[in-house]
Amino acid sequence: MARRAKPTRSRSRRSWPRRIFGWLCRGIAIFFIGSLLWVLLYKFVPPPMTFTMIGDWTAGRGIEKDWMPLSRMDPNMARAVIAGEDGKFCTHSGFDADAIEDAIKRNAKGGRIRGGSTISQQTAKNAFLWQGGGFFRKGLEAYFTLLIEWIWGKPRIMEVYLNVAETGIGTYGANAGAQRYFGHDASRLTPTEAARIAAVLPLPKKRAAIDPGGFTRKHGNRLARWVNVIRRDGYDRCLR
Repeated sequence: MARRAKPTRSRSRRSWPRRIFGWLCRGIAIFFIGSLLWVLLYKFVPPPMTFTMIGDWTAGRGIEKDWMPLSRMDPNMARAVIAGEDGKFCTHSGFDADAIEDAIKRNAKGGRIRGGSTISQQTAKNAFLWQGGGFFRKGLEAYFTLLIEWIWGKPRIMEVYLNVAETGIGTYGANAGAQRYFGHDASRLTPTEAARIAAVLPLPKKRAAIDPGGFTRKHGNRLARWVNVIRRDGYDRCLR
């Protein structure tokens, strides 16, 4: 009876690259399928928790949030964030090349680093990723931005953004922010109130919408003047 030949070491060594390649392919497939399902789920279900919220919770700051559908929220809130964060929200496909180019030019001159992120990019970051920079995180942000633009559409992107964006220390969403600063929910906001919440968004842990001072007051007043322009000129038409 003939004996089976034992596999040689060279064959065993050649199998390792194949195994690694197979694991890599399976990992990539799991990531793409999982991320698609995750984004699809959040199209219908409010994100229960974000990495930023987890950071506040582990730091002992607590979390205040109160989800409000976009259909119930005062339109002034969306108009204020379009004015302050992303004037081309209704016309771009997730990225604003002009804003990114301007940010690169400003940052090249030195001083405080400024980004050129759209509301779509910020929503992708806030809902699925963590704060901070780095090419890896920015790459994931771009990927999730493409997914939400494709799967969610503009109204859902704005709805999620206005409910998960940080509007104060441990405070998330425009509705929780309105209750914190003005004592009522976000279903009725004056242009000034909406603008002051929007003015807090770039640095929510260092600014307050109630009795603001310095840049926050000036920026809020400027945004309040732009709210009616956004409505009049149809910059929020994708949300109507």
